[in-house]
Amino acid sequence: MTEKPEIKVAILDLYDGIANEGMRGFQDILKRYRAEHNLNLSYQIFDVRRKCEMPGTGFDIYISSGGPGNPLETEGTEWEKKYFNLVDKLEDHNLSNNSNKKHVFFVCHSFQLMCRHYKLGDINMRRSPSFGVLPVNKTGLGLNEQLFKGLGEPFYAVDSRSWQVINPDEKRFKELGMQLVAIEKERPHVDLPRAMMAIRYNDYFFATQFHPEADAGGMKGMLLREEKRTK
Repeated sequence: MTEKPEIKVAILDLYDGIANEGMRGFQDILKRYRAEHNLNLSYQIFDVRRKCEMPGTGFDIYISSGGPGNPLETEGTEWEKKYFNLVDKLEDHNLSNNSNKKHVFFVCHSFQLMCRHYKLGDINMRRSPSFGVLPVNKTGLGLNEQLFKGLGEPFYAVDSRSWQVINPDEKRFKELGMQLVAIEKERPHVDLPRAMMAIRYNDYFFATQFHPEADAGGMKGMLLREEKRTK
């Protein structure tokens, strides 16, 4: 029998040591997917912000997590230089003739960092934090997004953020060939811009401001915690 090809996944932990549900969610999904499809899949976690750990380019898939804090104030830090150096290397690899492309999924804080990196819009602090299971709207381009196949309009996702990316620079999106595929729920009673919620950067890079790794059990556990309820 032919041995199954190995699929190597790197999980980039941007939580900076803060307790979270995201890292458990990513690992649970990978374990479940590996078992359901009987794959030779392994993953390795890199503590990016706290220990400045960074994977090389030898992985097939990269998942970059959410995390706490201001996405503007870490510019120029050692870990962030290494982070964007990796992103650039993966982009160069994908633009080469190499057939083994590198797939990257960016979530929440990583989404904000990438929007800043590509200069796609304005990043600012929300008037009040967003937390809960909330509706997300697809854009016109998002109606044909393959990763949204089977989702309703709107669809519902876990939103947990104090920061946001607003005012998409349409000229910049066009220049880079990127697509805004989801935006924040419509709020007719609030005169505020709707945040960007999902972007397809290219065939291999995709990002969401919401948390697709979240599950019902994790959300219930969080909402049962006294400090979360109070907040």
